[in-house]
Amino acid sequence: MKKIAVLGSTGSIGTQTLDIVRKHSELKITALTAGSNIELLEKQVREFLPSLVCVYNEEKAAKLRENIKDCSTKVVAGMDGLIACAAQAEAETVVTAMVGMIGIQPTIEAIKAGKDIALANKETLVTAGHLIMPLIKEKKVSLLPVDSEHSAIFQSLHGEKERDVHKIILTASGGPFRGKKLSELTDVQPKDALKHPNWAMGQKLTIDSATMVNKGLEVMEAAWLFAVPIDRIQVVVHPQSIIHSMVEYIDGSVLAQLGAPDMRLPIQYALFYPDRTTFPGVERLDFISLSQLTFEEPDLDTFYGLKLGCTAGRIGGSMPTVYNAANEWAVAEFLQGRIAFLDIPAIIQEAMRHHQLIHNPSLNEILNTEQETYDFVRGVAKSVSLQ
Repeated sequence: MKKIAVLGSTGSIGTQTLDIVRKHSELKITALTAGSNIELLEKQVREFLPSLVCVYNEEKAAKLRENIKDCSTKVVAGMDGLIACAAQAEAETVVTAMVGMIGIQPTIEAIKAGKDIALANKETLVTAGHLIMPLIKEKKVSLLPVDSEHSAIFQSLHGEKERDVHKIILTASGGPFRGKKLSELTDVQPKDALKHPNWAMGQKLTIDSATMVNKGLEVMEAAWLFAVPIDRIQVVVHPQSIIHSMVEYIDGSVLAQLGAPDMRLPIQYALFYPDRTTFPGVERLDFISLSQLTFEEPDLDTFYGLKLGCTAGRIGGSMPTVYNAANEWAVAEFLQGRIAFLDIPAIIQEAMRHHQLIHNPSLNEILNTEQETYDFVRGVAKSVSLQ
């Protein structure tokens, strides 16, 4: 029996993780967390009977506590509550499925407590990779990627020597606006950007895919996960989302991981690693019916959020935090209809230009940089325009 805590159980990755647990009796949920969706969290509590749950919003936590007083589950709140769930004594693996930099501190505390990490919170490595990776080695725990691309790379590296890697090839679907130019994206509405052609994801990640900022974040995450410099990570647009990523070796061989675009597959791989197991009902690839697999170079003029991400990764230090925080703020504003779609990368660019770099930031400096970036972009959002 493997015991699992899920941080962010009401989101896209969290709910898909629980779908896997439903199908495998050898997995047990011990802790769940949510931001404010106590309606869904209550249903999860009654189904999976965790001993501990956290609602970040204190008022909602109090309401959930009242709603489930007939259950033995303890309800906690706030950052202290998230950390309590992450470091819970009975959990063995922590699935970090929260969106945003709020996931950094709980992830660090989970590692310190000796938990294996199934990582879906990309902001953790993007902004604090220089803190996380040494801690992973010190505590001798596993860090297993849940993103489909990073899981594919992890699988393609399995059994190979790190020194034999020539480059990583990170695939991208291209999102809903693949092939469009800047002039065609001026009137994009949230409902348009949320129509991803292949993947079912949460709103924030779907918008990140539409701007290709997600790929900038994934490049930085891959650099930390696999100890490969940014300039040895190539992004290739692959519209079918069948090849999830590849590794090219020094002899010219390329190993790839293929599969249907279903996030439950990489989640399950992380939960059961190093073993594989069946997943009832999952779609199987039929190579006879696959008419073609195509590849394109990303358009870095239109989707320059990706280019900014690679720049932030090369600069390092606190710059990835600025990139991530400016994007988080801008995506939230776009989803509320307060800024235009093309304002998202423009705001990121302006924030990066303004930032005074910290070369080796502490956790406090990372969190301060996040807040300073939010403060800055609020002040300039109305005046930012594309150059």
